[in-house]
Amino acid sequence: MKALALFSGGLDSILAVKFIEAQGIDVGGIFFETPFFPSQKAIQSAQYIGLPLKVVDITDSFLKIVLSPRHGYGKGLNPCIDCHALMFKIAGEMLEKEGAGFIISGEVLGQRPMSQNLRSLSIISHDSGFKDLILRPLSSKRLPETLPEKQGWVVRERLLGLSGRSRQPQMELAKKFGLEEYPAPAGGCLLTEEVFSRRLKDLISFSPGFSVRDIELLKMGRHFRIGEKTKIVVGRNQRENEMISSLRSQGDIIFTVGSFPGPTVLATGDLSPEEIRIAASITVSYSDAAVDQSAAVGLTRDSKHWTLLARGKRKRDFHHFMI
Repeated sequence: MKALALFSGGLDSILAVKFIEAQGIDVGGIFFETPFFPSQKAIQSAQYIGLPLKVVDITDSFLKIVLSPRHGYGKGLNPCIDCHALMFKIAGEMLEKEGAGFIISGEVLGQRPMSQNLRSLSIISHDSGFKDLILRPLSSKRLPETLPEKQGWVVRERLLGLSGRSRQPQMELAKKFGLEEYPAPAGGCLLTEEVFSRRLKDLISFSPGFSVRDIELLKMGRHFRIGEKTKIVVGRNQRENEMISSLRSQGDIIFTVGSFPGPTVLATGDLSPEEIRIAASITVSYSDAAVDQSAAVGLTRDSKHWTLLARGKRKRDFHHFMI
């Protein structure tokens, strides 16, 4: 018998794997990757416990859910219930190919108020289409009996009945399994973060045909909406400057100040002359130039290069543009 584990790389998912392996069942891990939730932590944790892990990109399917979640959002733009149902659905469709009989996850009843209460867990299982094959080993004794338990594939008495938000039981279990390295508890999903969610809402509102590149830009810099179809991203350090430059697409404009250390600024959209002037002034204002000091700003669009003289202002003069 084999189980597929939805594996985030956190302690809960590690323990879920350990409890199922302890019953003599092979486990294979799956991590569903999106631009909002990268796979590095899962890969490291899987290597640490010797779990075979497959990373599956579900960006296209997931973006549809982000734009219109059936069960709504959490505190940000996180459609947790719909997201988990999608992952279980895809995992269920992979069972036969992977030679597995059921799916496990590290969800703990009551740990997350939106997606891990009893009602939400039931909705997630039902909407996935694989309700009877979803086993949550850490809270099984508090949940309805599943097919793997009824059929004797796993022994229900050897599973757990955890509930609530305390992490202490999991930490004690980690000691019993000899687990010394595991990530600190954290959501990990960018859609739960206030600033990122605000930027994504702006992107959806003004650029509904956005690309994955546009999502990557949301992760860095300061963002200014200077026109209905135009915005700029201002790098905050050398690393962000380099990343912003690498994400430039055809038609974008790059702004830099040659005479002072300062940001790389990327402008998207068809900027008007006035918007170009505003972007150039923001570029100088966020450089080391003094307030009211003028500086030459270099502009690059595709293969065209030109220079514009712009004056720096107080940063607060541009706060009304900030996203």
